[in-house]
Amino acid sequence: MAYGDNVDPKNRVVAIVLVGLLTAVLGYGLVNGLNISIVKKLAEKLDVVDVEEPPPPEEPPPPPPPDNKLPPPPPVVTPPSPIPPPVTTNTVQSVPKAPPTPPPPVYTPPAPPAPPPTPDLSAAGTPKGNPGRWATNDDYPARAMREEREGTTGFRVTYGVDGRITSCDVTSSSGHADLDAETCKLIQRRGRFNPGKDRAGNPTGGSYSNRIRWQIPR
Repeated sequence: MAYGDNVDPKNRVVAIVLVGLLTAVLGYGLVNGLNISIVKKLAEKLDVVDVEEPPPPEEPPPPPPPDNKLPPPPPVVTPPSPIPPPVTTNTVQSVPKAPPTPPPPVYTPPAPPAPPPTPDLSAAGTPKGNPGRWATNDDYPARAMREEREGTTGFRVTYGVDGRITSCDVTSSSGHADLDAETCKLIQRRGRFNPGKDRAGNPTGGSYSNRIRWQIPR
């Protein structure tokens, strides 16, 4: 450990100056041959100051040794025993069965009206002339012919005791309304019947069904 010098600067300067003078005198004496007595006298007259160095400061006591005591071990913690999960019991509940769905009602269309009772005929009525002449190609509707529309129309007519047609119904369409309408119009205008007769010989009306085929002549 190093300590600083505590000598007074003034004393140090004095000592340096004295030493320098002494050295200069001795050197001068050696160079010029001065005798030793003169040198001695000069040396005796010099006041040499003895500079005493202050005693070194006391060393501080060493620091106490570190406390190397180990920390106490942590307390041993015993983990809690695991709690078993609750036992789940699956309870099956019986679900009441829904009542069976009743079947949808079945729509039954009303029965068609019963046909009028067939008279006790001794002779059925017959068409007058040739029914095939009731509608011919000469009667073909002009527009249907231009558009080259063809088809077959089924019809049913009723007639009275006088043999005249009282009604006409289309039983099967040709697919073209104008051809169907023309069929009934021509048959009602041209169709005539011989009325039937019952057993007593009285004239009776009746019905008749047929078809007209509309075909463009080639």
